[in-house]
Amino acid sequence: MSKNLVIVESPAKATTISNYLGKDFTVKSSFGHVRDLQKKGMSIEIENGFKPNYEVTPDKKQVVAELKKLAKSAEMVWLATDEDREGEAISWHLLEALSLKPEKTKRITFNEITKPAIQKAITQPRELDINLVNAQQARRVLDRLVGFELSPVLWRKVKPSLSAGRVQSVTVRLIVEREREINAFKSTSSYRVIAVFDLDNGAQLKAELPKRISKLTDAEAFLKACGSAEFTISNIQTKPAKKSPAAPFTTSTLQQEASRKLGFSVAQTMTVAQRLYEAGKITYMRTDSVNLSDTALSAAAGAITSAYGEKYHKTRKYKSKAKGAQEAHEAIRPTDFSVNEVDGERNEKRLYELIWKRSIASQMSDAELEKTSVTIDISNRDEQLQASGEVLKFDGFLKVYLEGTDDEEEEQKGMLPPLTLNQNLVLNHMQGVERFTHHPARYTEASLVRKLEELGIGRPSTYAPTISTVQKRGYVLKQDREGVERKYNYLVIEGGEFNKEIKTETTGAEKSKLFPTDIGIVVNDFLVEHFKQIMDYQFTAQVEAKFDEIAEGGLVWNNMIGDFYKPFHDQVENTIEHSERASGERELGIDPTTNKKVIARIGRFGPMVQLGDAEDEDKRFSSLRADQSITSITLEEALDLFKLPRALGEFKGKAVSASVGRFGPYVKYGSTFVSIKKDTGLTPFTITLDQAEELILAKEKADAEKMIKVFEDRPEVQILNGRWGPYIKYGKRNLKIAKDVDPKSLTIEDCDKIAKETPEKATKRKKA
Repeated sequence: MSKNLVIVESPAKATTISNYLGKDFTVKSSFGHVRDLQKKGMSIEIENGFKPNYEVTPDKKQVVAELKKLAKSAEMVWLATDEDREGEAISWHLLEALSLKPEKTKRITFNEITKPAIQKAITQPRELDINLVNAQQARRVLDRLVGFELSPVLWRKVKPSLSAGRVQSVTVRLIVEREREINAFKSTSSYRVIAVFDLDNGAQLKAELPKRISKLTDAEAFLKACGSAEFTISNIQTKPAKKSPAAPFTTSTLQQEASRKLGFSVAQTMTVAQRLYEAGKITYMRTDSVNLSDTALSAAAGAITSAYGEKYHKTRKYKSKAKGAQEAHEAIRPTDFSVNEVDGERNEKRLYELIWKRSIASQMSDAELEKTSVTIDISNRDEQLQASGEVLKFDGFLKVYLEGTDDEEEEQKGMLPPLTLNQNLVLNHMQGVERFTHHPARYTEASLVRKLEELGIGRPSTYAPTISTVQKRGYVLKQDREGVERKYNYLVIEGGEFNKEIKTETTGAEKSKLFPTDIGIVVNDFLVEHFKQIMDYQFTAQVEAKFDEIAEGGLVWNNMIGDFYKPFHDQVENTIEHSERASGERELGIDPTTNKKVIARIGRFGPMVQLGDAEDEDKRFSSLRADQSITSITLEEALDLFKLPRALGEFKGKAVSASVGRFGPYVKYGSTFVSIKKDTGLTPFTITLDQAEELILAKEKADAEKMIKVFEDRPEVQILNGRWGPYIKYGKRNLKIAKDVDPKSLTIEDCDKIAKETPEKATKRKKA
């Protein structure tokens, strides 16, 4: 057995590090956290200073047993988990769970997994930082207290199986409030006027009226006047300008830019970045610092001057604006600036290239521009038109990288043709296009991260899990939505003739935007009403600042929890006793047939409509379709839902009906459900018995083709045709069939043998 045992938290990291340490070191992985709060009960001793009760998680018992054995025979144990609070906590839990002796244990950290960094860390071990551990412990305990006490309130007052969380609930609030802003937004229109002039040399000049015209009549009058006007250049102004590069990536800016440029979700960005870090390609990916070490600055300088020349290099030191940013940490950067691309899976290559370009660009010279503004007089009007352009005199950092933007309307200005003062211009055409004000943009995952960071809510390690959690809980949906058609006025002057026409455009299409669900809205409103403090953005940010204070040793963690818990607990008890049930109930009107009220609300199984009052004995219910919401459903749409299920008749002696369920519209034939696909153009309200029969026969044919072989004595074993070829359905397991085996030739004994030889899949480990 080797003298030294090094413990890290991931197998990939273990593999990379073991390559840099000699035969005297054994590197093993803990596979993340090995202990957590006990699952049973709250597991926090409130009367005992909020002492947490931890247990080794069931899926880690074997890992802990193996590490314990290795630690016993090693002369020294090196805890080499990540350098942040979470990493420090993992090391502390390992110390406790493995019963490590302090004199036989050393803590090492590194910002990158490279040979020099690992070897340097070994020469500079330190003791565990209990302040960092306590900061993580405070977060875990506070989150358990909030979740454990708030969730049952929601079960009783809204709907069973709901959950609440300190950061997730505030995140949902942001999305709900943005949706309400959008719904309350009243769009107004105005006219954007653009003129195109012909120049003597065959070139064209595009100019614009700087102000929009609000009324149609005024826009018409302006264009008609310009039809007979003369146009003269009254001013040409040229001035130098410069563009500076953006700072290197933090966790938040990497998530935003990877979303804009690569289309990655926040969780995907972190998964790919983690792989790059563990392979030793980039520095640690959870950071809020934009700082680069002196070593990195000098490596970047070398890479820039050798690739582009001295003129392109400029040393820059950046300071973080984020509250509580750890300046001792570094921004996300390549570990080797001379490597501009890496081997690996496609997304790893793309993300690495983005990180490399951003890091290199941050140490490059400004781009030098020449901006030209031209003013054009109109002979019969007081207004002036303006044209602008820019010329790139020196590309600087733009040779490598330009930061993305969320502003879809930002236009790139090109170079203007040669122009002279007092030059007369010939109008080719002028158009006035009706444009509409746009509601505030819905959040994407990346813009939500930016907002959370701006408000000081959460930290680099919490953005991705928080955004994943609110979606998993069903409070928020990430969706694409098709736009709607809208008519607009188009005015044009061409050849002195004025024309007006009404055109159509598609507007409001959404891609990967975050929408609150009905449950999300009702839960949010209930929590905002009864737990103002928990749902307050400023309070949530102050809690984060207190965790930072604990990490720096300036605050005792359980005192901080104590100050929070008493008033919070009292509020929970008060809410359970005195608050009404919350269902987001909305009265839609009266059903003309029965003369009963129609109500939309949240029921035990989700959003629904109800026909009749609570007191009505024969009231009816219907679930909403996936594309409907209790906040916007109309009386007509609700009454349509009560027409379902719709009886269509009989087929082969079995009843056939059409309805809508949680997975969309369907036809029910006996006990068989057949989906009504969108591309058929059919709906449960319009489908005929003949059309339903076609769908039923198509499903029967597909099912017959899927079935290769059945065993009468053992109905739980079937040989089926799947998406990736034939396979054995063996109870709840799916077993592969070797390519050279004819599936039809398999006997029940063969299936039993394959099942015995195929290892059971390990249950998926939950991420700590």
